[in-house]
Amino acid sequence: PVGGTMAKSRFEYVKSYETAPTLLTNAWIVVRLDGRGFHRFSDEHEFIKPNDERALNLMNKCAESVMSEFGDIVFAYGESDEFSFVFPPSCTLFNRRDAKIATSIASLFASSYVFFWRECMGDGATLRYPPCFDARCVVYPSLQNVRDYLSWRQADCHINNLYNTCFWALVQNGGMSETAAEAELRGTVSDEKQELLFSRFGINYATLPAMFRRGSILLRERVPVAEAAAAVDAA
Repeated sequence: PVGGTMAKSRFEYVKSYETAPTLLTNAWIVVRLDGRGFHRFSDEHEFIKPNDERALNLMNKCAESVMSEFGDIVFAYGESDEFSFVFPPSCTLFNRRDAKIATSIASLFASSYVFFWRECMGDGATLRYPPCFDARCVVYPSLQNVRDYLSWRQADCHINNLYNTCFWALVQNGGMSETAAEAELRGTVSDEKQELLFSRFGINYATLPAMFRRGSILLRERVPVAEAAAAVDAA
C-alpha cells in the first residue's frame, strides 16, 4: 500500500548487500564540497578572471541554503569552487551516516546553484549545462584539528588566489601568452609575486577584497529568544 512498509518478496534479500557506514561518534564532522570540472565550467560560462564576484556570491548563497536546511552546521568556509561545512561532535544528523550526509549536502548545494544562478549571475548569463559537485565527510577528534583544517583551506585560498591574480595580470594587462605567464611565475615566492603586482601593474594585493584573498565564512548569529520570536511574529 502507498505509504506503508515495503512489500515482502523473494527479492528482498538484495537489501543485505546495502551498507550504511557511520561516522565516529563524539568527533567533529567536516563535509568538504568541491565543484567537478569547474575549470571548464568557468570557461564555458565566461567567468571573470581571476575572480568573478558574482560566482563567489552564488557559492555563498548556496552555502546559506545548506545551512538553513541543516541546522546542525555551526560554521562554513568557502573559496573558489569549494565549501566546507562543520558539524559539532553532538551532531546526530541521519544517525551520522556518511553517505547520507555527503549526498544530501551535495545535492542541495547543486540544486541551489541552479536555483539562484540568475539572481546572482544576472539575467543575461545563461546556464549552459548543469553544475556538478561532490562531497566527502571527514571526522576530526579535536577542535584544534578543525582549526588546523580551516587554516589549511585558507592557506590554499591565499596561495591559489595570489598566483591567479599575478597570472591573469600578466596575460590581461601584460600582453603575455598563458604559457609565457606560467613560465614567468615558475619558482616565485609570495613576496616576489606581490612585488610583481605592485611594481608592474600598480596592484596592492593587500587591498583586494578579502573574499578573494581569504575566502568566505558563514557563522550562525546568536539571537535572544524574545528577539527571535518577535522576528517570527513580524514575518
